[in-house]
Amino acid sequence: MSDAPSYGFDTLQIHAGARPDPATGARQTPIYQTTGYVFRDADHAAALFNLQEVGFIYSRLTNPTIAVLQERIATLEGGAGAVCCSSGHAAQIMALFPLMAPGRNVVVSTRLYGGTVTQMNHTIKRFGWSAKFVDFDDLDALKAAIDDDTRAVFCETIANPGGYVTDIPAVAEIAGAAGLPLIVDNTSATPYLCRPIELGATLVVHSTTKYLTGNGTVTGGCVVDSGTFDWAASDKFPSLSEPEPAYHGLKFAETFGPLAFTFHGIAIGLRDLGMTMNPQGAHYTLMGIETLSLRMERHVQNARKVAEWLEKDPRVDYVTYAGLPSSPYYDRARKICPKGAGALFTFAVRGGYDSCVKFVDALEIFSHVANLGDTRSLVIHSASTTHRQLTPEQQTASGAAPEVVRLSIGIEDADDLIADLDQALAKATA
Repeated sequence: MSDAPSYGFDTLQIHAGARPDPATGARQTPIYQTTGYVFRDADHAAALFNLQEVGFIYSRLTNPTIAVLQERIATLEGGAGAVCCSSGHAAQIMALFPLMAPGRNVVVSTRLYGGTVTQMNHTIKRFGWSAKFVDFDDLDALKAAIDDDTRAVFCETIANPGGYVTDIPAVAEIAGAAGLPLIVDNTSATPYLCRPIELGATLVVHSTTKYLTGNGTVTGGCVVDSGTFDWAASDKFPSLSEPEPAYHGLKFAETFGPLAFTFHGIAIGLRDLGMTMNPQGAHYTLMGIETLSLRMERHVQNARKVAEWLEKDPRVDYVTYAGLPSSPYYDRARKICPKGAGALFTFAVRGGYDSCVKFVDALEIFSHVANLGDTRSLVIHSASTTHRQLTPEQQTASGAAPEVVRLSIGIEDADDLIADLDQALAKATA
């Protein structure tokens, strides 16, 4: 689909990157369950290993099934290229890997998934990197946090767990003025609700495990490159702008232009970190993406109806859904995510921590699962699970206070979901 940009989203989510199999005519993308690929001859092999020719070498690096998924996600996000990997957490490391070095830092939002907070607060220190946590609503604080050692700015479009919506254009302007890439985790929004690259993001990361796959079957991640950042404009990103010893002095930015970050992610990131997606998982995600727009419409419709009901219930202190007119982020959500504020949000149960635990245990349709973005409605008490490793202050800052429950609204009948919440609240607050 060389003229893919002229097609609508619903067409692209089915066709982008995919072509009938040239060997068999198979219409669905085959699962290429192979580790290696036969070279035409010695010269062909040498050209592939020298990055002089694009092709398949070894499935840790490239695989035809995964290549279709990469092209499809990049197309839907409006990016130049993409690299898929084993999980959303892997995607975050893959995004940072070409940018960072010992002593360098990344400025990140305080409103992040608890596992990401732990990754940024603790794990990346093992690489000699560090993270500065800032409330991205305070743009002056964001500017002040950036220093000479900062190499990226990181946030989520719709933050997990509270459904907070980031003002991506404002953050992108600050990052751009500092000569830094903005990395946006678009997992909760998906490219159907928001395309961060159009709002100024440099890189977009996904946990493809969630809405893109949509059925809770496989884990995966993806890094999408906008292709718009000039990696050679300063000396901050030598991995991309300076000679690469492993490829006889090749300069990625000079050689590959808008695809520099993507090629580095494959040729260096996947080669050395080895966080490879498996082709079976890519196949499941491709099938999930085919219905992405249909599912997201129902997710949003159900979430709005459930949130409106919860907001009126006297057993509930507050609801954080940005799709409610009462939300302080309502106007921002309409600008950033005009098709809807997603299907992820929290609410506070009267009675605090103990009532939350009782509530979760009493639900029947909602599944108590440490996941989101499934067709099934999911629930979790973040303070005792996904955000358990954080301090109480960090839990509150990230929207996972002890009295808060997170909902991921599925595509079931909304009235059935409300009835289930009703009976569980009755037992939890009796």
